Amino acid sequence: MPKKAEPGRILAPRGGRRARLAAVLVVLAAACQERDRLTFPDPGDGIGPVTVIDQPDASDTTVDAGANFFVDGRTVDLDGVDTVYFLVTGGNQSFPPFRPSPPTDTVRWGLPLSTLGRSGSTITVQVYGVDLLGNQGAPSTRQVIVR
Repeated sequence: MPKKAEPGRILAPRGGRRARLAAVLVVLAAACQERDRLTFPDPGDGIGPVTVIDQPDASDTTVDAGANFFVDGRTVDLDGVDTVYFLVTGGNQSFPPFRPSPPTDTVRWGLPLSTLGRSGSTITVQVYGVDLLGNQGAPSTRQVIVR
């Protein structure tokens, strides 16, 4: 004989609670699997490349007019260097940005500055890099005084 319901209580068929619990667990498991599949890009370090001018090693250098004077250095970033930019003022020269192919974590570079006919000029060189994530590094600067 079937059970009589108490006032205010609804009787579910035997196993109904287990079925509801199983359904809830299936939904939760599916949600967990969906969450496990989500991936996010590596944010990197959030810092732009470090640029170091190796030669000349002083902040300002005096050279005689005539031959080319080379400014050498490197730009480094563990996220990968995308582009190295060169800004030269006072020397009536320009250098295009350099994009390594394939991108790498260290880029060595050199700039031949013409000093011919530049006696009395001060040439300022600024170099900075941008990493693959778009972070710009601080510029490294040198002044070359041509006598």
